[in-house]
This record gives sequence, C-alpha cells and structure tokens, in this order.
Amino acid sequence: MSATIGRTAAGRGTPAGSTGRRRSDPWKVAFVVLLIVAVLTVVTWVLLGSRLLVVRDVEVSGTSRLDPERVAAAVDVATGTPLARVDTDAARRRAEELRLVESAEVGRGWPATLRVEVVERTPVLAVRAGDGFRLIDGDGVRIADTDQRPDNYPLISVSGEPEGSPAVAAAASVLARVPAAVGGRIDSVDAADRAAIELTLESGATVSWGTTERAERKSTILTVLLNEHPPGPDRHYDVSAPDMAVVE
Repeated sequence: MSATIGRTAAGRGTPAGSTGRRRSDPWKVAFVVLLIVAVLTVVTWVLLGSRLLVVRDVEVSGTSRLDPERVAAAVDVATGTPLARVDTDAARRRAEELRLVESAEVGRGWPATLRVEVVERTPVLAVRAGDGFRLIDGDGVRIADTDQRPDNYPLISVSGEPEGSPAVAAAASVLARVPAAVGGRIDSVDAADRAAIELTLESGATVSWGTTERAERKSTILTVLLNEHPPGPDRHYDVSAPDMAVVE
C-alpha cells in the first residue's frame, strides 16, 4: 500500500525542467514593453507632431450681432496648430474680451476643427446718449446706438457711465422678475435710488418696487393688484413692502 502511494505521489510531482518553462521569458517581456513604447510614441507624434490632427478650421456658432470671422480672429489660434496643443481656456478668455461676448466655450472637433460657441450680450434697457439712445445689457455694456428711442426697451436714467453701474444692474434685475402682465408695458425705470426703484408703465401708472429683494413675492402681489385694479394714468402701486401693498 505504501509503495503504491509513493509511486502516485512521485507521479504527481513537478516534472524536471517544467519550472523553467513556466518562468517568464525576458525577451518576450522586453518585446511587449518596446511595443507599448512604440505605440505611445506614434500616438504622441500623431497628436502633437504630425500634420494629420491640426487646426484647419475655426467653427463659430451663436453669433447674431457679431461677425464670426471677428470671433475667430479674437480666438487667435493659427491654422496648422496641433489640435491637442491648443490652450482652450486661453482661447476662451480671448473670445470673451470682445465687447459683445457675454461668455464663450472653446472645444476640439476632431480631427481638424476648433469649435467656438459664444453667448452674445442682449440689450434689456435704453439710455440717452447725446442726441440719441443706446441699448445696454444688465452690465451696462453698449450693444447698439440709435437715433430714435427703441421700442420694447424701458428707458433708464443714470448718472455717470452706465457700464458697471449698480443702478443699471438693479434695474435689469427688477425687469427680469416683474410679472408677465407688466413686462411688456414698462416705459421707464427710475433706479437713481437702488432702495427705491420705481417703474412707469406705458399707461402712465407707476409702481414703487423698492429694493431688488423679495422679487418673487412682489411679482405675485403686483399681478393680483393689476387684475383687481387695472392700470391708468393716475394709478400707483406700491409693492416695496409686499406684505402691506398699497394701490392709490
């Protein structure tokens, strides 16, 4: 019995020379490493050094007032630049330096296109400028000039330069929150005192809005007051303290 077991155990042992066969072949490992390095080298060359994946076109979208070619020139990425090397953040900042650009996004469109998507500034107010008028956005940035007072843009009177004016920002904030029943009927905004903003409607009615705080509540109350007391030349609505609104 013991002899049989001994032969069986011997038969199950590792055959001579099998350890060497299972050991990794150093030449095979070296070949795999060299292959990986070669592939990475080729990929790096294609991305950064070859003429295959370079900027051939600058595609601009989102423009209405702006000339797309002007945006492409502002981005200032030369054709032939490897697409992978383009600093998209720097290109975006250059696009946003344009006066009419509110924000921009720059991305790669493989294999050879640089994509620039801009959001243009939009006018929300009009301000007197010499003998004419100027359309401005909520930051007071000039969008366009006109000899005639433009329709659909409330007139605001401000002291000093409109661009960067807190009064303009406050007025734009109110216009963005007034109820739909009022939005298209505002003739002018008085924001000289940002704590006592007042709206004048086309009907001649006035609205004391107060500060820019609690805008949603003021909008709800004003909608109710307008329905119950239609606006007229002598009508005055005071929602500056929305919990104690007054109609005169």
